[in-house]
Amino acid sequence: MKKRAAKQIDLRGVFIMKKLDFRTVYAIAVFLALACFDFMILGLFPPLFHSISADLGVHISSLGFVLALNIFVTSVSAVVWGYLAGKYNRKMLIMIGTILWSVSVFLTSRAASYTQLVIYQTITGLGLGCISSIGYSMLSDYVPQRMRGTILSLWGISQGFGSIAGALLASIVSSSSNDWRVPFQIVSIVGLALILLYIFVKEPGKGASDPELHQVFEVGLEYEYTMEMDSIRKLFKKQSNIYLFLEAFFYNIATGTLIWLPTLYLSKIMEQGYSPGTATVASGYFYALFQIGGLTATLIGYYGDKLQKESLRARARFASIFMFLAMPAYIAMYFLPMKNLQLPDDANSISIMLGMLHQIIFNPWVGGIFLLSIIACQALSSNGANWIALITDVNLPEDRAAAYSLGNLANGMGRTIGNAAFSFVLAAVSAHVSSPLNYEWTLSIFQLFFIPAGFLYLWMSKHNKRDISRVKSTLRVRARRFVGGPKE
Repeated sequence: MKKRAAKQIDLRGVFIMKKLDFRTVYAIAVFLALACFDFMILGLFPPLFHSISADLGVHISSLGFVLALNIFVTSVSAVVWGYLAGKYNRKMLIMIGTILWSVSVFLTSRAASYTQLVIYQTITGLGLGCISSIGYSMLSDYVPQRMRGTILSLWGISQGFGSIAGALLASIVSSSSNDWRVPFQIVSIVGLALILLYIFVKEPGKGASDPELHQVFEVGLEYEYTMEMDSIRKLFKKQSNIYLFLEAFFYNIATGTLIWLPTLYLSKIMEQGYSPGTATVASGYFYALFQIGGLTATLIGYYGDKLQKESLRARARFASIFMFLAMPAYIAMYFLPMKNLQLPDDANSISIMLGMLHQIIFNPWVGGIFLLSIIACQALSSNGANWIALITDVNLPEDRAAAYSLGNLANGMGRTIGNAAFSFVLAAVSAHVSSPLNYEWTLSIFQLFFIPAGFLYLWMSKHNKRDISRVKSTLRVRARRFVGGPKE
């Protein structure tokens, strides 16, 4: 790693590791909102598949390709953004990326053909890549090490909330306006408004959350090691990284297909004779409410932090348990029938919401699906909290954005392959069974990928203690050089 001479910096706000003051809380809130919008854009699509395909005159499976392309481009571009984050001003980079995706989302709402839709969503992916890499990089420097699992779990919750908000926005707004384009316009306008919030965000120093570097910041110096091209090669030599990248790949093959849940619910509801308008609104609500279990991510992140204090191997082992639990919970949720469903068939969002809440409480079939969804989402929430904390712990501050970006690339590859393969598997299954059974079987097949994800966490636990210890040792040596030793 190349080290520049340490320089004097403004002491205001650098002691973020000691307490979460207003400036820090504000910055964390802004980046969590950013993570929310990343997944909100993806969440817009599934409830609108039928409307978009009818308007543009394409088969619904073609829209699965658009979504997969967006995910893939986001993941690949995140690696470039991550490298740039290690060398240049991260605040300016993230503002550029936000402008890029906001404008392209608005252009998506103006798409008059399938080709235009593909082009605009490709540009959207280029902009969204900055969120997953730079947003994470800055957030990790704000969060005290002792609270990494707890606070970084909010990043995963924000992404889950974004998916829910996107689905609800798409279902309610498109139904009331009778236009699939309006939700995209709303998101693009709010996205541009986020840029104003960035103005008041103070960029943290790299490594400010690592206790080994506290003395560097306390004397008014700044950690200035930067990302180099050779660092990428070294990231792949670290065994913990390899296991985390592979886990992210298999995990996202399974979870990437969950964006088809609104389509499954829509199919189940229409099977019982409800109109497409009512089914669209109700499926969006079901998808949103059935993600509530993910709100336990902060609690799971807290216990991950607590266990990690006892043993540096504990967090990975803790996460593996939930991977093995997720598969049976989701499969049971898919196949449990939605019998005796009683909803007002008037496409009115408020009356449908009230009717759906009544069904969850008094209809044992719907209530059973709801309970299974809580268990399944709780299992999923463990991954985001603990994976992000682990990728942070095993890498040096200047390498974290790139490491996270490579992990996000593995995420994107898994989600892309999962979504692309889903269309083919669904077509094959549909030749033998009708809807909604075809969606149930197809979704269940992809949940099998939770098994290798769980084993990869177990294998990783054999190496992460050594990798974390090396990071801590390196930072202590560098801190002594900055504070008491000769400057290069």
